[in-house]
Amino acid sequence: MSPAAADCGPTVTRFAPSPTGYLHLGHVRSALEGWRAARHRGGRFLLRLEDIDRTRCRDEYAAAILEDLAWLGVDWDGPVRKQSEHFGDYRRALDKLDALGVLYPCFCTRREIQAEVARAGGAPHGDAGPAYPGTCRRRGAEEVAAKLRSGTDYAWRLDLARALALTGPLDWIEGECTRQADPALLGDVVLARKEFPASYHLAVTVDDAIQGVTLVTRGEDLATATHIHRVLQALLGLPTPRYRHHPLLTDAAGRRLAKREGAPTIRLMRQQGMTQAEIIALAEAAPHRPASGARGWR
Repeated sequence: MSPAAADCGPTVTRFAPSPTGYLHLGHVRSALEGWRAARHRGGRFLLRLEDIDRTRCRDEYAAAILEDLAWLGVDWDGPVRKQSEHFGDYRRALDKLDALGVLYPCFCTRREIQAEVARAGGAPHGDAGPAYPGTCRRRGAEEVAAKLRSGTDYAWRLDLARALALTGPLDWIEGECTRQADPALLGDVVLARKEFPASYHLAVTVDDAIQGVTLVTRGEDLATATHIHRVLQALLGLPTPRYRHHPLLTDAAGRRLAKREGAPTIRLMRQQGMTQAEIIALAEAAPHRPASGARGWR
């Protein structure tokens, strides 16, 4: 099944950060990629806040994201879409997948999954780590029913084998090239949990379709996820945008910039007196790492 043409009209791109911290240079690079792609083609640039995880997302970070982008001169079209306001969209998509028979409840804890993978001597894996070994997919109907009656926590996983039996071979356009989908890289991914109505994979696929995104620009660390997103698009009857996964910014030690690694924030750089032009130049510095002029950064 080939992707539907998504580039017949104006280019629509998006920037979709999670408000779990302040923006850093890696975010700015990603935002500029999408913003310039849209503006160069007379298209639209959308802003989305991926704030489903309400235990980690904070309103102050959401406000700061908007303020920092505006200060950098990155404007967006239309209202900001907040995932936390659209749980119904994800529920309807999950119900459709359930009706197709491609979901199953998974009762495994992370520790149990790690132990099973270790016993099996490893499993196919991608950037997200070892693929789920399929423990709960093999459970009998009576055992599953008993666990559900007992109130055991569970997540909804995609039964990839059943899904691919429905979709057949898939591909998408990456830059100017066609890439064949290999969803086995991620396996039976989680699509929803009790505390979260949708995983990243389900929410981003639904959001991009609803918002009419025709070109997804994001970091190369998310390239592997596209294999699963392509499957979900086919199952849900959604259009497939084009993709462009850009190289990541790294620090002096070669580690990619990330909030959890304490990457210096745009807010801090502004407080240090750095100008808009200086920050943008650092975000676009070749070979995709901060220049030595970044203050307080060695």
